[in-house]
Amino acid sequence: MATLRVRMLGVLVSLTGLLAATGAQPAAAASLPDSLWFDAQASAPLTVQSGHFADGLGREVVLRGYNVSGETKLEENGGLPFASVADAKKSATALRALGGGNTVRFLLSWAHAEPVRGQVDTAYLAAVTDQMRAFLDAGIRVYPDFHQDLYSRYLFNEGSWYTGDGAPEWAVDAGNYPAESCGICLFWGQNITQNQAVTKGSYDFWHNAYGVQDAFLATAEKTMAYVQQHLTSDEFAGVVGFDPFNEPYAGTYDSGQTSRTWEKNVLWPFYVRFRARMDSAGWQDKPAFVEPNLFWNANISSQKQEGGLLDAGTIGSRYVFNTHFYDQKAISGILMWGKAGDGQYASDFGTVRGRTTALGTAGIVSEFGHPLSGSVSDKAPTVGKAMYQALDSRLPGASWWSNPTGSGPVLSGTQWQWDLYSGRHHELMNGNSDKVLTAGDAWNDEDLSAVALDNSGNPVLRQDARLLDRLYPSATAGSAVAFTYEDRSRDGSTTLTWNPVPSSLPNVAQLVGSGQYGLLVWRSNGSTAPTELHLPASFPAASTTVVSDLGTTAGLPAYTKTTPIAVANEVGGTGSKRLLLTASDTNVVHYALVTSGATAPSASLLSAARTELSAWAAKQIS
Repeated sequence: MATLRVRMLGVLVSLTGLLAATGAQPAAAASLPDSLWFDAQASAPLTVQSGHFADGLGREVVLRGYNVSGETKLEENGGLPFASVADAKKSATALRALGGGNTVRFLLSWAHAEPVRGQVDTAYLAAVTDQMRAFLDAGIRVYPDFHQDLYSRYLFNEGSWYTGDGAPEWAVDAGNYPAESCGICLFWGQNITQNQAVTKGSYDFWHNAYGVQDAFLATAEKTMAYVQQHLTSDEFAGVVGFDPFNEPYAGTYDSGQTSRTWEKNVLWPFYVRFRARMDSAGWQDKPAFVEPNLFWNANISSQKQEGGLLDAGTIGSRYVFNTHFYDQKAISGILMWGKAGDGQYASDFGTVRGRTTALGTAGIVSEFGHPLSGSVSDKAPTVGKAMYQALDSRLPGASWWSNPTGSGPVLSGTQWQWDLYSGRHHELMNGNSDKVLTAGDAWNDEDLSAVALDNSGNPVLRQDARLLDRLYPSATAGSAVAFTYEDRSRDGSTTLTWNPVPSSLPNVAQLVGSGQYGLLVWRSNGSTAPTELHLPASFPAASTTVVSDLGTTAGLPAYTKTTPIAVANEVGGTGSKRLLLTASDTNVVHYALVTSGATAPSASLLSAARTELSAWAAKQIS
C-alpha cells in the first residue's frame, strides 16, 4: 500500500511538472529559516578549490552526515528512501538536530528509475525529488548516488540466502545468467567475487554487453535533468554533485588485466562518460564523486587490490575522490580480537588523504560504520569513535598536542546509515511472502542505522549522541591548520578519552575537566564572514565556553557582525546551533578551544587558559 500511495503521489507531481516549460526551473524560493546576512552567498554551489570543498564565500567546507538510506535497496516503498515526504521531513529534521549532519548521500535506484528499457519512470523521479527537497529545505546538502550491491536483486531466487539491488529486471534477463550460488559464504559481500551470476552481471555492465551501460548512462542523464529542472535554483545549489556508481568492481578480470589496469582502462573511461552526461543534464558546475575499485583499501591483505585511481593523473575540480571504509577485520569477529583504540584508523584514513592530495581534488569517505547488533556489535562504540577520530585528524590523540600541524585536512564523511524504519520493516525478501524481513536493515542481515523510531513515532538515536552529534568545522574562513575533538563517547558505562588535555597545559585541563572539547586552529583569509563549527546539542549556548585569541566567553552571546565569538541557529529551521568565529584579518593564525566541561569558570581561569593556549600555538604553529 505504501508503494501505491507513493506512486500515485508521484504521478500527480509528474503531471504537474509536465505542464511547465521543458527545462525551466521553478521560481527561486525565499531564504531558508534562520539565515544570516552571509548565508545566501555561502549557499552557492560548492566547488573544489585547492584540494577542498569551498562555498560561495570561499570558505573551506567539511561535509558530515549520513546515507539516506538503505531503504532504497528494498522493495517495500518502491525503491524510495521514505514512504512519504512527511517521513522525509521528519528524518531531515532529526538528522540535523540529533545527528549533527549537514549532508546526505541520497540513494537512488536504477531498477525503479528505468523499470522498462528505455522508459524512465517520471513518477519515481518526482517522488525522489520531493523527498530530496525535504533535506535541502532543512539546510542539508545532498549528493545522489545510483546505488548497487551484487549488481541486481533480480539475480537472486526466492529462496536465496542473499539479495542485491541496482540493475533492473530487463538488464538481468538480457544476460541469461547462471543460477546464483555463493557456495560457503559467511558474509553477503563474498557474493561479489564468488557468485558467478553476480560476477558475470558485473562484467557485462563494465563491458557494455547488451548495451546495458549505455542504457544506464541515458537514464542517469534523464534523472539528473529531471532533478535540475524540478528543483528551484536555490534548492539545486544545495546539490553538491553525483556519485555515479556504488562500490565498483570488475566482476572478473580479462586475461592479463589487473585491478590497476581495470581502473585505468575500464572504470575511468566510464567516469568520463558519466561526467559528459552530467554536463548535458545541467550539472556542469558540480563534481562527480568517483569511487575507486571497491577493494583498493581493504584492511584484510587477502582482499586488498591495487587501486585508488593511481593512473588518473590530476583529476582536478570536476571530480571528487570518493571512497568507503569498513573494518573488515573487526566485522569478521576473528581477525581483530578486542576493540578499537586511539589512532586505530589513522593510517587507513591517512591513505585516503594521500590519494586525495595526489589526485588534486577534495575527498570524502561516503560510507563507514559498524554493525549495531550481532556477535561483533560490542566493538561498535570504539570502532565508530576511531573512525570519526580519523576523519577529524590523521593523528592519534596521544600525539596530537605535540604535533598539531600533522593533523592534516579534516575529511568529509557520511556514515552508513540513517534509516527511520530500522527494525520496523516489512520486506518480502526477493519477493518471497514466506520470508518477511522486519529486523535491522531488512537487507542481508545488516543492522547499521544510527536512528530508529520509538513507540511514539519519534526519531531516536541508536548510538551514543556524544559520538554522532559532533563538533566539527563546517566552514572555515581561511584554511584549517589543525583540528581535534574529544567527544568522551561511551563504551557501555566506560567513558572513552583518547585525547586528554596534556598536563603541560594545567589551566586548560582544569577548564575542560571531564567535559567534551574541540580545538580548531586556522589561518585567516580576510573574509568578513565567520568560521562556523557545528555545535552539538550537548553544547548548550549558556554553558559552552570558548577560549580563543579572539577573546574568551563562558556562555555564548547571540551573533552580530561585531561579535567575534557568538552562537546562531543553523539554517533550515531545525533548531540546531552553530558557533560563529569572526576574524577579518589576513594570514593570521587563530585558535579556538570549545568545551562543554566548564562550570562558571572564573575570569582568572579563562585568562590563564588563554595564556597557555597562546604560548602553545606560538610554539607549535609556524
